[in-house]
This record gives sequence, C-alpha cells and structure tokens, in this order.
Amino acid sequence: MGNPPLPRLFGIDTNQQTTQPMKTLDFFSDLFSDLRSCPLLFLTICIVSLSGLHSQDLKTADPQALGFSAERLERLDRAFDQYVAAGELPGGLILVARRDQVAYYRAFGHRDLESGAPMPENALFRIASQTKAIVSVGILLLQEEGRLLIQDPLSKYIPEFAETIVAINDDDGYREEPARRPITLRDLLTHTSGIGYGWGPAQEKWEEAGIMGWYFADREEPILETVRRIASLPMSAHPGEKTVYGYSTDILGAVIEVVSGQSLDVFLRERVFEPLGMEDTFFYVPPDKVGRLATVYNPQEGGGLKRAPDGAGMNTQGNYVKGPRKSFSGGAGLVSTAADYYRFLQMMENRGSYNGKQLLSPRTVDLMTVNHLGENVAYSAGRGFGLGFEVVTDMGRHGTYGSEGSYRWGGAYHSTYWVDPAEELIVVYFTQVRPNARVPDHALLRNLVYQALVD
Repeated sequence: MGNPPLPRLFGIDTNQQTTQPMKTLDFFSDLFSDLRSCPLLFLTICIVSLSGLHSQDLKTADPQALGFSAERLERLDRAFDQYVAAGELPGGLILVARRDQVAYYRAFGHRDLESGAPMPENALFRIASQTKAIVSVGILLLQEEGRLLIQDPLSKYIPEFAETIVAINDDDGYREEPARRPITLRDLLTHTSGIGYGWGPAQEKWEEAGIMGWYFADREEPILETVRRIASLPMSAHPGEKTVYGYSTDILGAVIEVVSGQSLDVFLRERVFEPLGMEDTFFYVPPDKVGRLATVYNPQEGGGLKRAPDGAGMNTQGNYVKGPRKSFSGGAGLVSTAADYYRFLQMMENRGSYNGKQLLSPRTVDLMTVNHLGENVAYSAGRGFGLGFEVVTDMGRHGTYGSEGSYRWGGAYHSTYWVDPAEELIVVYFTQVRPNARVPDHALLRNLVYQALVD
C-alpha cells in the first residue's frame, strides 16, 4: 500500500478497523491528558492535528476485512507512480472505499511540478462536470419539498424558454425551426434538452453571444443572466430526441436560484455541503486554502507536461482563485477534495443517508440512478443516463468491470468517480490534466480496483 500504517496515538490504535469516525472532542481530550505536562509539544501537535483532522476522520479498515487483497491493491501504487515517472501525469489522488470504509487512500506525484510540492491528501481539485451530480441532487431536494416537479416545463421558472428554436443541418448549412415541445427539467437532468456547449449547427451565433464551452469562472454576470441569453440561441436538437451534452446543468443551477431565492453557492452550502461535512468544496477557493490547489498541466506533443498558463479559459489555471466570484456554474464550477466528494457519494450509495442524516429519500436516489433514456435515444453501448449520472444497463455490452446499476461521471480536468451499489464500492480519482492525458488511466484504474476484490 502507498500509505504506511498510522502510529498508535494517545491510547488510540489508528490501524484498528473503526465503526465510528473519531470525534474531535474525544481526540483533544486524549491530547490534553497525555500532553498537559509539555506545553510546547502540545502546541506543535495541536497545529499539525488540526491541519489534517478533517481529511483523517473518514472511517478506515484493513483492506482484507473489506474483501480486497492488499497485495493486489499495491498494483495501483506501481501503475500510477510509473505514469508520474514517465511525465504523463503530474500527480493525483485515489480513494477506494467499500461498505462505508476506506480501503485505499493515496496521494501520488506532485501538487505542483515546478516547486516539487508533493500531492497532499487534502489537495483541492477543479472537479468541473462532477459539479453536475451535486446540482442534480439540489433539484431533487426541491422536488421532495414540493417546490418543483422534474416534469415541469423549464419556462415555468425561466420564462425566456417558453418558445425555443432548433438548428437543423441541411444542404445550405442549417435551417431554424421551432422546438417540437417545451424543454422540461427532466430533459435537463438527462441531457436530452438539445442544448449543447455551442458547438452545433449554429455555432457562429453562440460565438457572437459569447457563450461557448463550459467555463464560467471569469464571468462578471450571475449565471441566471447568462442562462436567459441562452434561451434565444438555436439549440442542437429537439427536446427529448437526442442526448446533447452541454449547458443543461448550468440551467438547472439557475432554476435552483429562482425556486430557492438563494444564490447557488449559498443553497448548496446550506443544503448539501454542511449536512455532509463537505468543508472543502467551493465555487472559488478561499484565500487561506489557495496553497492546497493542485496545478493544472497541459500534455505536450511528443510527451511530457507543461504548466497550463494563468488566466481564464478551459485549458488554463482558470479564475477559481481570482475570479469575479459572480457566476456559479452548476455544470462545471466546483473545486473540491477527494474526501469531500467521497462523502457526497457515500450519501448516494447509502440511498440518501449520511451519518444518520437523511438528505434524500431512498426512493429519490433510486429514481436518479436508473436509466431514463428511451429506446429511441442513442447513447453508449450498455449504458444509459439517469438524473445526473451515467448508468450501466448491460454488463456485456458495457464490456468492462463493474455491475449493472453502477453509476459514474467525470470532469474536464481528467477526474472521475463511480459508485457500484452491488459491490458497495465507491472510487474517487482526481488529477489535473487538460486536455485529457494520452494515457488510459481511467480504464486502468477500474481494472486494478476490481482485480483487487477477492471475496
């Protein structure tokens, strides 16, 4: 394993399988008892403990007790260390958990290659489209409260979408025609709204409007204002007829603002992050946490990595630190840690429950994690799409490890995650490479996790 056994501290065996997370007050009670005679040492250890306590309060267990071979898990170490040594990945973090306990949690490589700073376990990563799952949960929270229905037309909340147009390719380029039916919130959740990222038949109109790609952190306007301008642009398909990946979840973020009366950042903090203990998840990095933000790298032609330039845009470091902090992108805006995102996925895997709190109804989680695409809507072989998640529907056609009913997604900076309820398995993988690296690390990760299961 990449992490050595933790020492026995203050009467607590940290290598024992734990069924309850260490409580902060219990920890410091032991600290006071053991160190009251040594003030200087006491102060030093307090500072160190406080800096890492949040990332260390996850439940952990011996991998073998969770059905893993420790020897086989070590193959993860070798494979990802080799990617770093070859200059294909700067560094990253892998978290593998089963039955609500972490079996493997390892940072590898560097947070920043130029300085040589190693990747810490509490590093912050731009999670881009992994924001979508969290915002989708926000919409379902509002449905559970009776404040909206996912069958509702989008125009009920943003009237500018009452009548939309669609661009259709033809011999002369494209023609425009009225949408055959209104866009619904369910269309947005399943990416069948017909709204892309601007790369469609009417691309020049999207470019003229200044709305292209998924990046919003540099915008000086609230997300709702951007979304209202999207309504007048030609869409790429008729609602419900095709999967088109794009601004659908950004629009859902704007719907949350309209329905809740709160900005998206406040709503998510109060309704999702605080209940789940996600203390390191933000749209913009707080000044006192900037030193933990992993650096973005661009793959170079011929091999190797180069630090992405500063500034705004999709292949840069982005404005997640110095941005205007006005646009909260529900489709791609969040920064988080592996431990925080794992807490969110724990809630989903436990059918809406986390640490005794029922954030979502179990039936809501069931609804979100089944395929909602009709047979007439094309998608990848063996997979469909639920309400915010890609879902495995056919193992044979999917063609790789996993289980039917498992769900996943990823982000533009090359991060990914998946949940396999049948195996009670959660995997989080964060790195920062844009555009995506040449290496098949996502597929390799999946293979190496499942081959390590031996029960």
